[in-house]
Amino acid sequence: MRIALKVGYIGTNYHGFQIQPDVKTIEGELFASLAKLDIIKNPHEANYIASGRTDKGVHARGQVIAFDTSRSGLAIPGAINSNLPGTIWTWARAQVPDDFDPRRHAKSREYMYIMPGKSDISLLRSASRLIEGEHDFSNFITPEKERSSSTVVYNLNIRTIGEFTIMDISADHFLWHMVRKLASALKMIESGKRDIPWLEKMLQPSQFHEALQPAPAHGLILKNVEYRDIDWKEDAYAKKKTSENLEDEFLWHGVMAQMLNELKKDMTLKTEKIC
Repeated sequence: MRIALKVGYIGTNYHGFQIQPDVKTIEGELFASLAKLDIIKNPHEANYIASGRTDKGVHARGQVIAFDTSRSGLAIPGAINSNLPGTIWTWARAQVPDDFDPRRHAKSREYMYIMPGKSDISLLRSASRLIEGEHDFSNFITPEKERSSSTVVYNLNIRTIGEFTIMDISADHFLWHMVRKLASALKMIESGKRDIPWLEKMLQPSQFHEALQPAPAHGLILKNVEYRDIDWKEDAYAKKKTSENLEDEFLWHGVMAQMLNELKKDMTLKTEKIC
């Protein structure tokens, strides 16, 4: 039987999603849990496939993996999570066709990028309208061998929550560093370092080229991968336990944010006194 799982994780302390030798990765932890429960013996034999990979420090709510198993009764989020660290969790499963490939069969993907600070939403929405549609995004990616640089962006929405600017973007597929470089471009436009005509030129890479640095990885979340005709069954117990773990993380980071603010404020005051 072939099983698909939805996976979430906080990527801060992992060297990306894809398994690598001698470093801690999301896949490495998943494989260890699946093997411990004897759900799969090894990824190759189980025809294991993931919907994609995320870089070091990137997070996810809707990563998807699939594998073959003869022990489908054990392949449930609650059981799998019992052998995972609190920063990685599965929360929904589906029985899928034998040929299901979570990478090739994805209809669309959705990411969120969180930027610190409020922005000129009107200006960024004007920029986002230019990005929507089909374009050659060569100026906004790190090239990969034998992959087309053309992508269809279905929607790019800019909004603010508190002191943060949020970019929600969905597309038929994404290329390496594409979301983070688009975030860098929007931040440069908002700050006045670049303008809308510059963005128009960047979307015509055959006529204009400028290298961009990707925005920091810690602001990026893989929110969802969409498929046709997949009947996902959410695990209420797994979601409850994950919510409790994330609440603990939220409170810890909230305290840390306040502590850092106090230290920064103290240093600012001392600097002013010295001057």
